[in-house]
Amino acid sequence: MNRVVLVTGCSTGGIGFALCEAFARQGCRVYASSRRLDTIGDFQDPGIRKVELDVTSEDAIQRVIQQIMESEGQIDVVVNNAGFVCPGPLIDQSPEDVLKIFDTNTFAALRMAKTVMPLMAKRRSGVIVNIGSLVGEITTPWNGLYCASKAALQSISDTLSMEGKPFNISVLHVAPGAVRSNISANGEARFRLADNTLYSAFLPNIMQRIHASQSSNSMPSEMFAKQVVSKALQTHPPFYMSLGGYSWLLTFFQMASKDMGSLPAMETIFKKDLALTDVVPGVCDTFSLGSPKEHYRLLAIQLLAKPYQCNLCMHVLCPSCTATTYLVELS
Repeated sequence: MNRVVLVTGCSTGGIGFALCEAFARQGCRVYASSRRLDTIGDFQDPGIRKVELDVTSEDAIQRVIQQIMESEGQIDVVVNNAGFVCPGPLIDQSPEDVLKIFDTNTFAALRMAKTVMPLMAKRRSGVIVNIGSLVGEITTPWNGLYCASKAALQSISDTLSMEGKPFNISVLHVAPGAVRSNISANGEARFRLADNTLYSAFLPNIMQRIHASQSSNSMPSEMFAKQVVSKALQTHPPFYMSLGGYSWLLTFFQMASKDMGSLPAMETIFKKDLALTDVVPGVCDTFSLGSPKEHYRLLAIQLLAKPYQCNLCMHVLCPSCTATTYLVELS
């Protein structure tokens, strides 16, 4: 019997839209949801059903799941993809913004799990796919709320995975790197620098961070969706996968946190790929920050935020020489 799949956050041009088409190509019966139906365009597969769903409403989730159960008699895969970014300096974010982003990016997955896991447990079969983010593991400036909401989602995935095992419910946490979508355009439309901000001089940095995921290194959403769907439909899906542009950073951080001897090789690759200047520990001792992982976290910030070089010590993102007059953009 073909599996029944619900995907949230399926606006045209996004990851969710591509996931719906990838599931449909595998013969699944797919329900594509969005807060507003008019944001979902036409799919290549006319059999994909569109449903209106506000993931911040428990009543709305229960209504849609009930509708699917009445039509299909089962629900096999749920993909919690709905989410948005709230760019800008962390201390400039309002309490309302904090609640909104966690409500959609984090709490919605809990609402969905609360509704579907009892149904899956009855059949002793089911898969929950939570779309997290690379920045849930590698925090970057200018997008702190999104980073925090995705880090929390990963912890939720960890717990749901353990608590779902007795009922044969699998949880797949996906940490995308850079994937082509409309997330940057939506983030820019939502962004406004606060009038009383401390960070007016960093507006170019913030704007570059907003668009960092949409570059020549970004993975096409169709390729991303194909790989995620392949794993989700396995008899025993993995718990975790990371793919997309810059996802290789995780491998380096894992190496650095375990093996100081890997530092020279890692540094060579970073400099080759990113055109970084030499690290000069004698002048600007980044290693004093306590761990090789922290050393490469600084390089990740340079990559994902804005490339800067200190004119005083020629160190990328020097933690000691932070005056903006000493920083020049790298070509």
